[in-house]
Amino acid sequence: MSDNPLFRFVDIPRQMPRRVPVKVRVVSHEEIYGDFIPDDAVEQAGRCIDCGNPYCEHACPLHNYIPDWLKLVRDGHLTTAAELMHQTNPLPEVCGRVCPQDRLCEGACTLEQGDFGAVTIGGIERWVTDQALRQGWRPDLSRVRSIGRRVAVIGAGPAGLACADVLVRNGVEAHVFDRHEEIGGLLTFGIPPFKLDKQVIRMRRRVLEDMGVHFHLNTEIGSDRRFEDLLEDFDAIFLGTGAYHAIDGALPGRELHGVHAALDFLIANVRRVLHGQPPNPRFDVAGKRVAVLGGGDTGMDCVRTAIRLGASEVSCVYRRDAANMPGSRREVNNAKEEGVNFLYQRQPLRILGSEQVTGVELVETRLEDTGDGRARPVNVAGSEYVLDADVVIIAFGFGVDAEDWSLKAGIEHLESGRTIVGEAGRLPYQTAHPRVFAGGDMVRGADLVVRAVLDGREAALAIARMLRAEAQAA
Repeated sequence: MSDNPLFRFVDIPRQMPRRVPVKVRVVSHEEIYGDFIPDDAVEQAGRCIDCGNPYCEHACPLHNYIPDWLKLVRDGHLTTAAELMHQTNPLPEVCGRVCPQDRLCEGACTLEQGDFGAVTIGGIERWVTDQALRQGWRPDLSRVRSIGRRVAVIGAGPAGLACADVLVRNGVEAHVFDRHEEIGGLLTFGIPPFKLDKQVIRMRRRVLEDMGVHFHLNTEIGSDRRFEDLLEDFDAIFLGTGAYHAIDGALPGRELHGVHAALDFLIANVRRVLHGQPPNPRFDVAGKRVAVLGGGDTGMDCVRTAIRLGASEVSCVYRRDAANMPGSRREVNNAKEEGVNFLYQRQPLRILGSEQVTGVELVETRLEDTGDGRARPVNVAGSEYVLDADVVIIAFGFGVDAEDWSLKAGIEHLESGRTIVGEAGRLPYQTAHPRVFAGGDMVRGADLVVRAVLDGREAALAIARMLRAEAQAA
């Protein structure tokens, strides 16, 4: 082995945390990745060559200080590494699990470009945070001083949680409102437990409550609590209500029994696991042929959930080829290992059946270069055929519905429903209402968790600057 620490990557191959064997994981909803043992985590962190121009850091939407905390892990400073992670990312244990590192930090790693295998950044990020929290580490707020201002955060998803964290760190009292019985939004109810154990979110809730964040759950804004009252009771409001409107592609036959929107299917299963309930008969796929339409990460969540619920066959239908598939390569590979059949370059035309779905009519596609970096699928005439299916799950993505209460408050939206923020003359993430800020999927459209975290962090900083200036001027 090389004595030069910069060349450890030559002798030490890339290693992921241990994975549960396929035969075991497909009959369980538990996370498929285990923990690093400490020596392995330190060894993997030591593969970083501190290349001087950290492409990993640039590729991360949060610009996490990745080489710096990898060095801290290598040198045995676990809690200091956790503290540094939290300076840029309020939810590192979540991002370490659900970020598509292959498309972001690890994909940009210098070692990956040299075919040595990227540093296992996501696995180390998860391990450090999990270990630090188990050992009792908590954010140090001893130097924080209250500025005497309160902010309402609507939505306890990744954007809202990140916003609340940063507000508290800046001396602002944060109150988070959410219509669900648990915090997390889609982190809890959309992402399956085999990717993100729900105890992880419950631990983060305890951390945030210890920091001083107040949660008001089972509270629907507009019915349980009027938005106008929040405007009167708080100095500012952050909106992070996400994108929940399912895009169905206007497929004929989508009203048939056995056809489900992806999020309805996923939420029903998560609630079943959370509360130890039997399968909901409406979403029971045991022994059935399941076709999932769509090749993004939500589609991967659906196919892998269907496998665990005992489906006899699971197919993923996607209109482009494997190279153009938006789903994480890691999740696609996991799905293939678990027995999912991928039908590439297939466009669904209609869902078949009388009352109950019996199949999907598909047509083959060819890809045409449009010059914009992504090939366009074109249907091949005469290639139509039927894929037999007892259940069809539509995973074409999600849009945004503008809430009535936001429209009445003068908040501006695009035709798509997305909220308009940061126009000329406004602060970052500020809406047309000067006291209301917004971020995450309701602004961007359905996007990555890490970008929602970024929006929540940056919006909180803008809110804190505004309120601090007002407090000093008072």
